[in-house]
Amino acid sequence: MPVPSLDNLRRHALARTLFTPTTLPRALARLGFVQADPIRAPARAQDLTLRQRVQGYRAGDLERRYPRLAIEEDYFVNYGFVTRALQALMHPRTPREAWPKARWTQAHAVLDFVRERGVVHPREVDARFAHGKVTNWFGGSSNASTQLLDGMHYRGLLRVARREGGIRLYAARAATPAPADAAAAMDALVDAVVAKYAPLPERSLTQLASQLRGGVPHWAALRGAALARARRRLPNAEVDGQRWFWPAGENPASRRHGVDERVRLLAPFDPVVWDRRRFELFWGWAYRFEAYTPAPKRQRGYYALPLLWSEQVVGWANLTWADGVLQPEMGYVAGRAPRSAAFRAALDDELARMSDFLTGR
Repeated sequence: MPVPSLDNLRRHALARTLFTPTTLPRALARLGFVQADPIRAPARAQDLTLRQRVQGYRAGDLERRYPRLAIEEDYFVNYGFVTRALQALMHPRTPREAWPKARWTQAHAVLDFVRERGVVHPREVDARFAHGKVTNWFGGSSNASTQLLDGMHYRGLLRVARREGGIRLYAARAATPAPADAAAAMDALVDAVVAKYAPLPERSLTQLASQLRGGVPHWAALRGAALARARRRLPNAEVDGQRWFWPAGENPASRRHGVDERVRLLAPFDPVVWDRRRFELFWGWAYRFEAYTPAPKRQRGYYALPLLWSEQVVGWANLTWADGVLQPEMGYVAGRAPRSAAFRAALDDELARMSDFLTGR
C-alpha cells in the first residue's frame, strides 16, 4: 500500500464518514456511536450529525424513534447513543466510585419501584421516596432522586426507555453477562473508536483510548495493553512527522475517495471535526467549541458550526431559528467568503436543507 499524503488522509476522513445518506437504523449501525449534547442552536448535536447521513432526516427524529431503534443511551468515550452490541461490551460496569451500603439500599428500593411501574419519570421516583436535594456538578441544587437514577443508569441497573420534553424516563435493564475475554472486548472497543474517528493521529488514538475509562472504568488496567496492541495491528504510516492509524482493509491513498462540491454545516461533535488536533492538521486553523466560554472571550460565537466546502473547512456559521425563519451569521477563515458562484449556490442549498430539517418538511 502506498504511503498516503496529508491530502489523501483528509479525503479518506471525509469520504468514509460522509457516506451516501441512508436509513436511520443503517446510519446508526455504521456510526456505532453518536455523541449527544443538550444545547439546541439551532438543533441538538446528535440531530445535526445525523442530518448529514440520514435521508430525509428532521430535527428530533432520533428522540421520536428511539424506543423502536436498536440503540441505547449510554457512556462510551462521551455520552450519547450506542448500538446494543457496543453497549454489551461495556457491561456489567463497575464505576470508580463505590457506593456505600446505604446508597445500594436506596438503589434496590428504586429498582423494585421501577420494575413494578415499567417506565418511570424522575419526578415519580422523587414523589415516592423523597430523597431530598443535593449539590450538583455546577454548584446548584438538584433532586437527589435524579442523581441516584443517573448513577443507576451508569451502573447498568436502568436503561433510558424514552424521553419526554428532553427528560429521561427509565426502565429496568436486564443484566448483561461479562464478556468471556476482557482483552478481546477492549480490542473491540478500540476498534469501534478507530472506525468512528479514523484516520487518527497517534496522539488522538491515545487520547480516545484514555477516554474509554468512562465506558469501562473497571478495565482501567487493560487500556495500556489494548492501546499497545492497536498500535501493532492497525494499518499505519508516518505522514509529515505524524503517525496515523486507520481500520484494517481501508486504503487512505485510494483515488476512489472523492469529495463532492457541496457545502455542509457540521455539528461541533461531528466525526469530521471532533478531533481538534486532526482538524488543525487538515485545515490549518484551530476550531474550538465556545458555548461554555464567557461571551467576551469567544472568537467565533456561541455555537459555531464549521463550514465544509468540498474538502476544505473555509469558515463557520452561527444559526438562529426564530418564527420559522433561519438567520445565519457567517464567518470565514480568509476574512471573506469564496467568490465562486458555485460556492454561493452550494451555501444557499445547504441553508435551504437546514431550514427543511428544522421545519420538518
